Amino acid sequence: MGFEFGRAAFIGLCIGLIWGVGCALVLLYSIYLAGYRKAVKDSLAPEGSKRFKQTLESLKARRVERAPGH
Repeated sequence: MGFEFGRAAFIGLCIGLIWGVGCALVLLYSIYLAGYRKAVKDSLAPEGSKRFKQTLESLKARRVERAPGH
């Protein structure tokens, strides 16, 4: 006596997987858009944020350390 996987169950499984993957993709896309919008807004600001200034100083310090002759 074998286990029969009915057509309705198969269709439900497919729809469930598609729905789940679709929801996950929508969530990731919305997170991406929110981050992208924030990054563009920050890049167009006349003055950088405190975190941006700290990161820029850190990168400048690394560049000086790696410069030839140092």
